[in-house]
Amino acid sequence: MITCNAYPAELKVFLNHVYEYKKGVRNMVLYTTNKKYEEFAVSRLNSQNIDYCIQPIGCNKINLFFGRRECIEVIQSMTSRPLNELTPEEDFILEAMLGYDICGQCLRYCKRKAK
Repeated sequence: MITCNAYPAELKVFLNHVYEYKKGVRNMVLYTTNKKYEEFAVSRLNSQNIDYCIQPIGCNKINLFFGRRECIEVIQSMTSRPLNELTPEEDFILEAMLGYDICGQCLRYCKRKAK
């Protein structure tokens, strides 16, 4: 576990995401990180009563989704497979929930549907 105040850059990004979530800037966050930071991240989320779910990526990486409970419940129903295997509709929903530009997501959706 990391106890030093000099966090690696990857954890500083995580801590900034938590800060933004707590301030109401985001309803949900997707944080992709090395598995070695999972214990730290989960401990921080639990201590702040933030809902989350984890999606393993290979042997040493994870996708950590965290945020509002209703958002996490939707993510849990969609993350039974890798994110690159989501349908265009699921991909659109996920990225809209993450707060990505809606017009950009409409363009992405149309391109994916056309394939």
